[in-house]
Amino acid sequence: MTEIDIGTLDMVPVREVWPTEDNDFTPWLADNPQLISEALGMELELDGVEVTVGVYRVDLVFREVSSGASVVIENMYGSTDHDHLGKLITYAAGI
Repeated sequence: MTEIDIGTLDMVPVREVWPTEDNDFTPWLADNPQLISEALGMELELDGVEVTVGVYRVDLVFREVSSGASVVIENMYGSTDHDHLGKLITYAAGI
């Protein structure tokens, strides 16, 4: 039998890894679409970063390969709020 090394996962504050959403986390997500694809069970390709929709900017826009549908990612540290929900509705209408 082959010996397998097993590690452990440690919880760390998100800001220890990505101090800011816009300058650290968003670019990392854009550079790792395969991880988002795996998590969502979809094949995604990056379509744009900080895409303008009206007076707002969508963090990330992906295209689902098989259907061509747009997938919008609005990342946010902490709890969601009505402002971000409203922006997602605006993005859905504008994208």
